[in-house]
Amino acid sequence: MRQPLPSPTGGGGGGSLKSKTAQGLIWGGFSNGMMQLLQAAFGVWILNIITPEDSGKVAALVIFSNIASVLQESGFTAALANKREPTHEEYNAVFWFNILVGIALYIILFCAAPLIADFYHDPVLRPLGRFAFLGFVFSSFGTAQRAYLFGHLMVKQTSIMQLASITLSGIAAVCLTSAGLAYWGLAAQSLIYVASVTAFAWLFSPWRPTWPRGLRVTLRPAWQMFGFSSKLLINSLAFQLNNNAFGVLLNRFFPGGYIAGIYDNARKWDDRAIATIGGMVQGVAQPVLRESVQDASAAGVLNTFRKLLRFTCFVSFPCLLGLALIAEDFIVLLAGEKWHESALLMSMLCLYGAFSPVVTLYSNLVISRGRSTINMVIGLLNCALVWGGIIVLHALGYELTEMVIFYVVLNIGWLLVWQACARRLIGLSWWNALKDIAPFFVFALAVMVAAYFATRALPISWLRLFLRILIAVVFYVGSLWIARARILRESIDYIFHRKERNNEATRL
Repeated sequence: MRQPLPSPTGGGGGGSLKSKTAQGLIWGGFSNGMMQLLQAAFGVWILNIITPEDSGKVAALVIFSNIASVLQESGFTAALANKREPTHEEYNAVFWFNILVGIALYIILFCAAPLIADFYHDPVLRPLGRFAFLGFVFSSFGTAQRAYLFGHLMVKQTSIMQLASITLSGIAAVCLTSAGLAYWGLAAQSLIYVASVTAFAWLFSPWRPTWPRGLRVTLRPAWQMFGFSSKLLINSLAFQLNNNAFGVLLNRFFPGGYIAGIYDNARKWDDRAIATIGGMVQGVAQPVLRESVQDASAAGVLNTFRKLLRFTCFVSFPCLLGLALIAEDFIVLLAGEKWHESALLMSMLCLYGAFSPVVTLYSNLVISRGRSTINMVIGLLNCALVWGGIIVLHALGYELTEMVIFYVVLNIGWLLVWQACARRLIGLSWWNALKDIAPFFVFALAVMVAAYFATRALPISWLRLFLRILIAVVFYVGSLWIARARILRESIDYIFHRKERNNEATRL
């Protein structure tokens, strides 16, 4: 007999699609902003203690932990969220599947740790890897619970879970690095974060597993979902390979970890900014698009997607291009002169980062239409081009800067591939996509260029940092206000007219 799922507790699961979208955007924006502020605060403190070499050692292991985590999760979170009414049996199958795979993967990587250390010519990575890889074992016990929170749009609970976990892991990392443990503290930070997220997911999710009645019977629903989730799995693997290509190749090409550490620092700040915007989009886009597909006409789906696209561009472009503008001041003033080389790399990565939340939105659209094969193919092609391009550039004698330029240009251009898919799936024309994206990018870019030239004569200082932020904000908001941008006025109304919040929020 199919068991019913427990109802969400503490809010976040009921209400209409409109109210859930509004609540998701409120809590998603708040939590992601707070998460990145906390991570930035802990990150700055830690950067003033560790060296680029320390950062590079941990960066060398990230790809193995991330790939193992993807294999363990196997796309089931998205597969469950994409179902109209997932059952207890399906959640239970995912729970036990993840535990089995998580333990098996840890055993494999534990045995492979000496090979990893030999690959990078760094014996320290053998014990460090065996310690860091414990993270996805802890994570395997919470995948089903996190899928429940995600599928039921329990964004408030997810926000509390993530903020508390970042705080606990950040405090631990600061204490350990201050005690001289350096890269061990960085590895412990990741491990404690994963363990805390799992514990809080159990606390907030009302769903509980039941003891398997034989593995074959229990895991059958997972195998039935695997046709959909396996393609998401491959796409996630491709994403991790793409995202961590530099972490692997730089440690291999330039032993010692210094170059990899310099890049890793630049990439972390870019990723945190992307996560602030992309996390907000990711938290609501797929469930909202899924429900719009099931409850609305084709025109309704297109309209919903275009509103989400405009809102994403409205927020993402000024935030990421603004971070590119202040990168040098930010790195030198907060992290110290030893990280100065990261500033230019960070500025370049932010150019692609501005488009990354847009790519996230397109990807969620494809998943919501049940077309995981498209995601898989796009991800694999992009991954192959990134790795191949970096390897070829290194063989030709090019340095890190040229490799990063290649990476940025390729990934921005790849947005054209996603738009071609959206045109086929929901009829979003190239002209309408351009109208939704280009104005915000042009306004944001023009503002950042103006702010740069207005302050470039000033030396690196807190005054220059403050003036660049002030000029950018005033110019961006002012130019959109003069241009009578509807989304700006609706956003202002949404913030200041609380009585009309639900109506105004859904019109963004």
